[in-house]
Amino acid sequence: MYEQWGIDVEAAMRDTAKIPISVHCWQGDDVTGFEVNQQELSGGIEVTGDYPGKASNGEELRQDLEKALSLIPGKHRVNLHAIYAETDGKDVGRDELEPHHFQRWINWAKENGLGLDFNPTLFSHPKAEDGLTLAHADENIRRFWIEHCRRSRKIGEAFGKALGTPALTNIWIPDGFKDVPSDRYTPRLRLKDSLDEIFKEEIDPRHNLDAVESKLFGIGSEAYVVGSHEFYLSYAMKNNKLCLLDTGHYHPTEMVSNKISAFLPFQEKIALHVSRPVRWDSDHVVAFDDELKELALEIVRNGAAEKVNIGLDFFDASINRIAAWVIGTRNMCKALLFAHLMPNEQLKQLQEAGNYTERLAILEEFKTYPFGAVWDYYCETHDVPPAAEWLTEVKTYEKDVLSTR
Repeated sequence: MYEQWGIDVEAAMRDTAKIPISVHCWQGDDVTGFEVNQQELSGGIEVTGDYPGKASNGEELRQDLEKALSLIPGKHRVNLHAIYAETDGKDVGRDELEPHHFQRWINWAKENGLGLDFNPTLFSHPKAEDGLTLAHADENIRRFWIEHCRRSRKIGEAFGKALGTPALTNIWIPDGFKDVPSDRYTPRLRLKDSLDEIFKEEIDPRHNLDAVESKLFGIGSEAYVVGSHEFYLSYAMKNNKLCLLDTGHYHPTEMVSNKISAFLPFQEKIALHVSRPVRWDSDHVVAFDDELKELALEIVRNGAAEKVNIGLDFFDASINRIAAWVIGTRNMCKALLFAHLMPNEQLKQLQEAGNYTERLAILEEFKTYPFGAVWDYYCETHDVPPAAEWLTEVKTYEKDVLSTR
């Protein structure tokens, strides 16, 4: 059925397998991290639920990630936050972190043939308790976070050098105000100056790629966020940085899929955090819904697979955490395969010719094509369970491993 449209199904599967997904480590432990003096989660982030068996140290988290990755077709990456440093019981400040605090992660990634990405952690900390970090009026607090971000870039560089694939080091901050501010401009000037300090040292893009991530609002910053979309887009364009688009960080009526083609003519690379907002930036597990399919279509039909760095960002403690990883990541892979199996060139030609009737008819017909059969075959060719068979392995893992924690 697909081949009658000139679609090479085997080539579609090969092309899908070339696209790595950066799987976020924080789904496995509810964004807790391993710091000696753990703080309550803050920064407008909320993880709900208390499903048993969450990882409480690096070994458990890596074990869980291995299980999840074994059930996902393709070769992927792992995305770390700074709070996942392993300091052997020493209280190491975030402004003191060094690559050796992540050596176990590097060794593990080498053993498993994975790339690593990184994020400084500018939340859940006494110096972020009032909701301001890089835009703070207190210079001492700003200096602390600037140093943390500087060191995070060096950690990303170390990942890239050790693993032979550049780390994406992404900066997101919670800075903003709960109520309408009387001065929006000054905090943004401070944020710009802080970023300039952070990026002062040039790092070879073969080892580290810098990204900045915007947000519309958060809990405690409902009225104003310093790092808005317009701010970071302008900063990224002027300073040759990646602008990271999080699918939950916009107004509910804004579609990130619609933004990709607006970025591509002007930026060599862009980055994504794929999540699923439900009424707000709630970071639900990624579902195989219309927006995810449209997101993948925009990447594939525009030949942008090598230009878009895809990462995931969701956390759900109400369900089995390994299952959450598997469902969300398989759905991202599924959407990319779905996009490769569409008659994209024919649809483009119909649009250019103004033949919108035929275009709509074909799009609707493809919704009931036997995509599920191709997906199952794709999974089998990668030696992972097809359909819902993976759930049996997760249930066994929960019984044998998670329930003993």
